[in-house]
Amino acid sequence: MKSHMRKWWKSTPSGLTCLIIVVAMFCYMGSIMGTSHMFNTIMNTAHDLLLNTVFYLMAICVLTGAIGKIFVEFGVVDLLEKLLRPLMRPLFNLPGVAALGAVMTFLSDNPAIITLSRDAHFSSFFKKYQFISLTNFGTAFGMGLIVIIFMIGQGFTIEPFIGLAGAFVGSIISTRLMQYFILKKYPHYAEEDATTGPEEKQQDTLVKPVEHAQSKSLFVRILNSLLDGGRSGVDIGVAIIPGVLIISTFVMILTFGPSTDGTYTGAAYEGTQTLPWLASKLDFVFEALFGFTDSHQVVFPITALGAVGAALGLVPSFLQQGWLDGNAIAVCTAIGMCWSGFLSTHTAMLDSLGYRQLTSKAIISHTIGGLCAAIFAHWCYVLYMLL
Repeated sequence: MKSHMRKWWKSTPSGLTCLIIVVAMFCYMGSIMGTSHMFNTIMNTAHDLLLNTVFYLMAICVLTGAIGKIFVEFGVVDLLEKLLRPLMRPLFNLPGVAALGAVMTFLSDNPAIITLSRDAHFSSFFKKYQFISLTNFGTAFGMGLIVIIFMIGQGFTIEPFIGLAGAFVGSIISTRLMQYFILKKYPHYAEEDATTGPEEKQQDTLVKPVEHAQSKSLFVRILNSLLDGGRSGVDIGVAIIPGVLIISTFVMILTFGPSTDGTYTGAAYEGTQTLPWLASKLDFVFEALFGFTDSHQVVFPITALGAVGAALGLVPSFLQQGWLDGNAIAVCTAIGMCWSGFLSTHTAMLDSLGYRQLTSKAIISHTIGGLCAAIFAHWCYVLYMLL
């Protein structure tokens, strides 16, 4: 019987499989909430997220983009890169120039590391196994500034920086693990330069320090930096809209329950409470590892797997419900920054580098790194509370 079912499933067209899954999901939610209430809740939740969360995140992206461009224009990025360079070899087993990748992804998003890796001069400093591990290294800092500022905006000051320390530890573990897996499968990559091999698609450009336009007035340089950086922030803000509206909407429907009187009305943020029910079965694990005191808190890391912007969209509502405390903010900052939607970016990033076959290794390494980041942040927070 089981073999017959497996054969039937394999022979089923992908379109039919997709239709079955989608219909089953909506039937499940509709059976609990009522069909009309379910669709009203979906629309109302997405609309509220767009107005009260997405535009807030976009505003943060615009401001941080402007700050990041100012840092680039006036040499702050160069200064940070020089300060961090001595840490690269002992901690990450990467050349010192990799510090530039960490700074750029922290100020923007994961793909910034790919932009750098396509530069022939930048890549020439790396052995092939180090070059591939940039995928894990850069992802661990993606949207870091946005995540920290968002958490501070929610009323927390110390906790986001504890989370930053956790993300830093997670990035070390993820990068080192990825390098181990690469060398185990391809030992010769330890000696091969990153710029050798037919799979590399290097451009004939060089990583150049920022050329400050000394001929321009200080006012013009500041104004251009603010406007250009703000424009890049708008691009990031627009890019996170699908993730927040689609992922967060369905996550919230699977997280929240009925209205206060126990009925479904079609209002925003009503739901089936499925994810907390599932998480409650493993409460003891999450409490021991992360210090989570509420089953709803595990929803943030799950959402961050796909998009950290969508995960941030959950925070205001969770805070209103009283589901998040200081420890949860520290842990969520760490795991959110370290993972930062790596499931949706790792495949594309490795594919662009020409090493798609190592995607599974990168995902395993980064999953472990993110969990370690969360554990480290939890115990740092416990120590902070004891002091």
